[in-house]
Amino acid sequence: MRNLSYGSSFLREVEARVEEGEWVKMCMQCGVCAGSCPFGPHWAHSPQKIFMMIRAGKREEILGSDAMWMCTSCYNCIVRCPRQLPITHIMHGLASYAHRLNLAPKGQPTREFATMFWNNLARKGRINELKLTLGLYFKDGLASGIKTAMGMQSVGLGMLKAKRLNPLEILGGHGLKDLKGFQAVIAKAREIEDKKQGLAS
Repeated sequence: MRNLSYGSSFLREVEARVEEGEWVKMCMQCGVCAGSCPFGPHWAHSPQKIFMMIRAGKREEILGSDAMWMCTSCYNCIVRCPRQLPITHIMHGLASYAHRLNLAPKGQPTREFATMFWNNLARKGRINELKLTLGLYFKDGLASGIKTAMGMQSVGLGMLKAKRLNPLEILGGHGLKDLKGFQAVIAKAREIEDKKQGLAS
């Protein structure tokens, strides 16, 4: 059997540019993470497989995979890993890196939601739940949105009664008092992340 190189250029890229990526080479391929994951039988590449593929230099296959986006942050893998690898953080780090390189799969539901959630939050420093909900409902068009909204009307009414949904938020909603300060923090964080990931101009 051909030996795989554990010093691939993609492994070095992950170590340098992905959150907690330096831990990937510590995986001993025991499979505990795959067996502990509630989605284990349903995704194409478990963390165990992803780490082996990184070592094998399968860059396009990994960054174009939807596997990282399947992680629900249950942390079962971290708790049970005999080497205490920060597997959840690595999975999210890979997903973020693929997204920033525009290599993540198009139309992946978790990616779409994460992008909409972040864009919603970044505008005013607080989530506008009504706009986020409407954005999710109508992302596939007017007819699909109306159908989804009708199917969820009991949930919406429940949220209104519990004062968890304010119809006036459609006008803009409330934001942070120091919005400029918040946006400056976000800009600085992006600058640091771009520098780390080699995306700075």
